[in-house]
Amino acid sequence: MRKEMFEHEITLLRDTFRRLLRRHARTNLSKLIQKTHPADLSVIFRYFSDEEQEQVFALMPLDESTGEFLSELDESTLSELLEEEESDRIALIVRESNSNDQGTILNALSEEKTQSILELLRQDEQEELEEILAYPEDSAGSLMSTDFFALRQNTKSHDAIKTLQDQDEAEMVFYLYITDDDERLVGVISLRTLAITPPNTLLSDIMMKSVHMVRAETDQEDVAQIVAQYNYLAVPVVDSDMRLLGIVTVDDVVDVIREEATEDFLKMAGAGKDREILHKSSWENAKARLPWLFASWLGGIVAATVIGAYEHVLQSTIALAAFIPVIMGMGGNIGTQSSTIIVRGLATGRVGFENSTKILFKEIRVGLILGILYGILLGLFAIFRFLDASPMLGVVVGLSICFSMIIAATIGSMVPLILNRFDIDPAIATGPFVTTAIDILGVTLYFLIAGSLLVIT
Repeated sequence: MRKEMFEHEITLLRDTFRRLLRRHARTNLSKLIQKTHPADLSVIFRYFSDEEQEQVFALMPLDESTGEFLSELDESTLSELLEEEESDRIALIVRESNSNDQGTILNALSEEKTQSILELLRQDEQEELEEILAYPEDSAGSLMSTDFFALRQNTKSHDAIKTLQDQDEAEMVFYLYITDDDERLVGVISLRTLAITPPNTLLSDIMMKSVHMVRAETDQEDVAQIVAQYNYLAVPVVDSDMRLLGIVTVDDVVDVIREEATEDFLKMAGAGKDREILHKSSWENAKARLPWLFASWLGGIVAATVIGAYEHVLQSTIALAAFIPVIMGMGGNIGTQSSTIIVRGLATGRVGFENSTKILFKEIRVGLILGILYGILLGLFAIFRFLDASPMLGVVVGLSICFSMIIAATIGSMVPLILNRFDIDPAIATGPFVTTAIDILGVTLYFLIAGSLLVIT
C-alpha cells in the first residue's frame, strides 16, 4: 500500500514537472524544485529526456540541497549531466555541499574536469578534497564525512553542551567523539549520556573507551557489516596513528548495502559486475556478459563431447536421452542454491572460517536428503514410463540424480568458501562457473553409471 502511494506521488510529480517544462514556466519550476526533496527529485530525474534534465538542473539553486540531489543520481547520469556543465557552477555547488557529497560528485567526473573544479576552490578546500579523492574506491576513506563533531577529553560536560549548541555544520551529532591533545581517538559519548551528566564532569570520566573504529583503507562492505552488527548510527575513521579523520554514517551504509547487493547479484547471474548495467548500451552490456557466458559455452561443448563418447550407451537405451535435461537442471539448481546461501552468509558475516566446515557438511546433508528423495521419485517415474526399457533404467536415473545433487551441493558450497579463503570475491564463483562445472560432472556421472549397469546387464 505504502509503495503504491509513493509510486502515485512520484508519477504526479513527474507529470507536473513535464507540464511546467512544456509551458516554460521557469518561476513555477524553481519553486517546485525547492519544495521537492532531493531524493524524490533524483527518482523522477531518470524519467526525463537529456534536454529536460538540463533544463531542470539549470534552475537548481547553488546550495547543499543540489549537492545532495547530485549524490543520489546514478553515476553514469551524474557524469553525463556534469561533464558539459560549466566548472564555475559545479565548484559553487561543491563548496556548499557536505564532504561526503563532494567526494561523490567529483569521483563521477573525469580527471581534467575534477582538476578544473578544484582550481576554483580555496587552498584549504582543495587540500581536504584531494585527500578524500586519494583514498581507494569503495573504501571507508572515500565514503566518510569530515564534518564530524569531536571534543578534547579534558572538556567539561556543560562546555561540551554549549559547544554543541553552537555547532551547525556537523554531519551527525548522535555521538561525540573524544580525542586527546594529539587528536587521537580515545573514546565516544552518546548525546543522551551527555545530557544527563552533571555539568562539571570531565568527558574523560564518562566516555566509553572501547570504540569500534575503522581505518581509511577499510573496504566499505566491512564498514557496513560493523554498522549492521552493532546497530551504530556512525563509525569513526582513523589513520595509522589513531587520529580521527572522519565518520561513516548509517545513511551512507544503507547505500553501500544496496550497491554491494546489486553488484553481487549481477556477478552471481553472470551479467557482469557493473552496478549501472541498465544505463549502458546494448553493445557494452553484451561485451560485459561475453566472458561470463563463455564458461557456459565451453561447458556445453564439454558436455556434448561426453555425451558423444557414450553414443553406444544411448543407442542401446534411447530412453536415457530423456533424462539428460533433468540431471543437469536439478544439479545446477541445487548448486546455485548452495552457492547463494554461502555467498550471502559470507557477505553478512554469518559464515566465516570458524563455522565453514559445519555449514559445508550441512549443505552436503541437504544435498543427500534431496538427492535420495528426488532419486526415488525420478527412478520410479523412469520404470513406469519406459516399460519396454531395461528395469535398471530406474536405478541408473535414481542414482545419477542422487549423486549429482550431492556433488552439486558440495561444489556450490566449497567454491565460494575456498575463494573467500584466498581473498577473492566469492560472488564470482556462482552462476555460470558453478552450474557449468556441475553440468559436466552430472552428465559424466550419469553415463558412467549407465555404462556400468545397463551395458553390462
